Amino acid sequence: MRCLRQISVCILAVLLASCMRWEYGLTEQFDATANGVFITNEGNFTYGGATLSYYDPTFKSVENEVFYRANAMKLGDVAQSMVVRNGIGWVVVNNSHVVFAIDVETFREVGRITDLPSPRYILFASDEKAYISQIDSDRIIIVNPKTFQITGEIICPMTTEYRTGSTEQMVLLGDYLYVACWSYQKRILKIDTRTDKVVDYKDIGLQPKSMVADKNGKLWVVSDGGYEGNAIGYEPAKLYRINPENLEVEQTFALGLNGSGNATRSASRLKINDKGDMLYWIDGGVWRMAIDAAELPAEPFIRPIEGVNRSLYYALGVAPDTEEVYVGDALDYQQRSIIYRYSSDGKLLDSFTAGVIAGDFCWKK
Repeated sequence: MRCLRQISVCILAVLLASCMRWEYGLTEQFDATANGVFITNEGNFTYGGATLSYYDPTFKSVENEVFYRANAMKLGDVAQSMVVRNGIGWVVVNNSHVVFAIDVETFREVGRITDLPSPRYILFASDEKAYISQIDSDRIIIVNPKTFQITGEIICPMTTEYRTGSTEQMVLLGDYLYVACWSYQKRILKIDTRTDKVVDYKDIGLQPKSMVADKNGKLWVVSDGGYEGNAIGYEPAKLYRINPENLEVEQTFALGLNGSGNATRSASRLKINDKGDMLYWIDGGVWRMAIDAAELPAEPFIRPIEGVNRSLYYALGVAPDTEEVYVGDALDYQQRSIIYRYSSDGKLLDSFTAGVIAGDFCWKK
């Protein structure tokens, strides 16, 4: 009888352990004190397969699924982007309508912002005010990061009435927030952060997506040009330099037509180095251009891999101190992405595997 009781207890323990492991997971302890880089892995849309990876370049070591392992819960559906501020990492999970705040050393959740329409990027104006763009909405959501509460919204004028509007990447220059309206749109917005009102806007090329500011305070924007059969048109992708004072286009570089399906050509992921004098973007390969260049470079800085296993460069990041370049190859959007790390002069330093559809890099300074 005692033997039967012991067997029953053992079976119950196994069942409980199994339940914790598969339904809730088991928490792990992390202490990421090094200045590493986070990789947000989107996962496939509606599959709930978003993950977070962490890479230490000093030891060339990677830890995958760190959010799940540290918090005993999955990250959600489509990890879009991440920002680190004051030791807290803010992970924007688009189709789960949430932004998670995590400790950047332990990866443990310290708070979350919920009930967001379709969040894409978060930008901080101060410790108590941040803006969150939305891909399927004409609104920018205003939040208080200290309380994790929504405090307001900005209704944004859209170029077209197709779908519901879209706000994407944002740049803060002084008291003004600049916003790219991307999906089925072609507008750049200027918002006064003191009043949270749209004070100006400018229509440029189709679907402006990526935006950065240079050391001279100029805006640089990549429009992807849409795709064949797009409801609002299809045109070559372009790189623009824009005067933020009046939103006038000062310079335009034609990048060519984007591909469709799994084609490798797709202008996106505009980045700039910490000095603010060198631009990087993906357009098939990885391109690099000085902000004072009169014309596009003749060849890509990093060429895509050709042949049977053709590369599909999807993610791009530039390390803040070393200017090393990180490139995420999404392969076929089903396999786990390969991350390539290059020196500032284009020499391959390392490669490793992250999660499915690595989409963004965020450095822990």
